Amino acid sequence: MPAHTDPAFAAANETHIYINTITVSDVVDALSEGASDFWRHPSHYLFVALIYPAVGIVIAVWSAGAVTFPLLYPLAIGFALVGPIAVIGLYELSRRREDGEDDNPRYALDIIHHPAIGSMVVIGAFLAILFAFWIAAAGALYSFYFAPQPAEHLSALLRDIFTTPHGWSLLMWGNLVGVGFALVVLATTSIAFPLLVDKGGSPGRAIGASLRAFAANPVPLLAWGLFVIALLVVGSLPLFVGLAIVLPILGHATWHLYRKIAD
Repeated sequence: MPAHTDPAFAAANETHIYINTITVSDVVDALSEGASDFWRHPSHYLFVALIYPAVGIVIAVWSAGAVTFPLLYPLAIGFALVGPIAVIGLYELSRRREDGEDDNPRYALDIIHHPAIGSMVVIGAFLAILFAFWIAAAGALYSFYFAPQPAEHLSALLRDIFTTPHGWSLLMWGNLVGVGFALVVLATTSIAFPLLVDKGGSPGRAIGASLRAFAANPVPLLAWGLFVIALLVVGSLPLFVGLAIVLPILGHATWHLYRKIAD
């Protein structure tokens, strides 16, 4: 019987979530286990539908010309903020494999019938709002430093950013603000979605458990965040095509990281 249809699932909603202390080696193990889950039943085709819109957004921004060039970098980095939303179904696949059930990728779509889907939507909306604020903050910073004389083409923009004091300030403050947003996402959702898949519950309970996990394991989870960003950057380089492999591996790995933290 699937975990979320088991009578015990409702009772699990109210149980206290115990947080374990992990190490960076546990993070590496989770990534290895995530890759194993992916290669057992490759689910890359599930993400093609996500990659096309991402490429479309970048092309649209590129085509709009100089006015929107400054948004290319924030958009690419910002995808990491909403990444947890894209891989929710993979937690169900890893759970099914763990319980000895059929883990064919088609079962990832069953997540829409999950009893906690409402809580997942709420946290997903929270991440979408953070993404919007990040784009707005990035645009405001660029306007602050370059509003009097915005770059007329991409090469001029890159020259101004890397060779002028205003550009260096934009890089410094832009990346610091971006790190701030990333830390908020990491602290509030590191185990939120897999916890909801596993035990259900409210958005507040899931976010609260993630905050406690981050407080108990700041170094391993920061290392996890760096791994995630690095892999997303690598996957994004060839017009986001690599995300079809990177995203499912990270999705499965997140489940295993959750198991190590809150099992």
